[in-house]
Amino acid sequence: MAETRNASLAAWMAARQMSAAELADAVNGAIAGFTGRLGTTSERTVFRWLSGESRWPQERQRRGLEIVTGLPATALGLLPRGRFRPVPALEDADVRRRQFLGAVGTAVAATPLPLASARPSRVGTGDVIRLRDDVERLVAVDAERGGNGLEQAALDGAAEALRLQQQSATQRVRRGLFSLASDFTATAAWSLIDAGRLDGADRHLDRALTLAGLAQDSEMTMQVWNFRAMLARQRRDYAQAVASAQAAQATGIARRSPLHASLAHARTAVGLAHGKDARAALRCLGRAEDALAKADLREPRSTWIAFYGPAELYSLAAIVRDVAGHPGPAEAAAHHALAALPEGYRRNRAHTTARLALAQLHQGDVEEACATGTTVFSIMAGTPLPGRLQQLLGDFQRELITHAPSARATRAWIDRHQTEWSSL
Repeated sequence: MAETRNASLAAWMAARQMSAAELADAVNGAIAGFTGRLGTTSERTVFRWLSGESRWPQERQRRGLEIVTGLPATALGLLPRGRFRPVPALEDADVRRRQFLGAVGTAVAATPLPLASARPSRVGTGDVIRLRDDVERLVAVDAERGGNGLEQAALDGAAEALRLQQQSATQRVRRGLFSLASDFTATAAWSLIDAGRLDGADRHLDRALTLAGLAQDSEMTMQVWNFRAMLARQRRDYAQAVASAQAAQATGIARRSPLHASLAHARTAVGLAHGKDARAALRCLGRAEDALAKADLREPRSTWIAFYGPAELYSLAAIVRDVAGHPGPAEAAAHHALAALPEGYRRNRAHTTARLALAQLHQGDVEEACATGTTVFSIMAGTPLPGRLQQLLGDFQRELITHAPSARATRAWIDRHQTEWSSL
């Protein structure tokens, strides 16, 4: 998008990959919802808002814009001429995540996440925006407590997107809804993968890949292959993990975007390391680091890959280096990951902490490893441990017993682990 004087509105549109024509269409649909007649907002109207030529839209357009974005007009950089313009109030992802989690509270752990229900009668870009916000809510809960329990909410979102797709009149909106259906369905698969319930994930991923094809969306295709690589690794099918990660590398988005390429190379490195090809794994890890160095981390990105950046790459590097037989560099990478990890990613913090404990154990630091491993329970206090994390802690205990079966720290860890396990 070209440079604009209204950076707040431009940032909101860029974060949702929305063109001026699409925003105009969404605003007109919102106006129809409260007046019964489509609005007359045009692509040129939106360009005037972006350029600052029109600082205060007419009342119907302001109201429609606020319905579409969920934000007051002033937070979008719009204000009558001559008045003081406040600092833009657009919230970053962490702020939105904390507000959502605070509002939902503990009830979300036991009930499906509610999806948006208020919709205008005309299916259009506004529906795509609302469903995209629902995906963001699911991702926020996953980052905080893990994906367990989100499967049904995600499948409900996919069903809604497909229902609306049948009513849509434009090809652009239909593709957007197919893409969202793919995103929701992949999220349902991820819920099972993170919970350690692997049997049903294949079916969801097959469906998500088909929907991504119907949407002609290479980014959703990459998301599916990324999850397939993770699923295969949990099944210890490392050849398939590598093949899936390489399929992610071959997607159009990975060829265009250094950020996506970095994740695909890192996922390949993890599969190769577990497959006992340490040299190839370290080469792939180097490619992932080189690609990430070329990525502009300030650019808006899709919700599913919002987690990826220096912290996640350090975390994956800790896995690769430890499995490749280099626990010292693995420990250093895990420390770097924890230092860089955003506050809201509690599940990721617990997982990386468990990897740190393994790296310490592999260096013979039994007491330190046990102390580190114990902090995982504190990090996840009040939330059931996701299945993947339970599996990782089980691996840690088995290796602990192998390395130091009679150590006092080992006995203390086993007692704590059994106590925590009995409370799940």
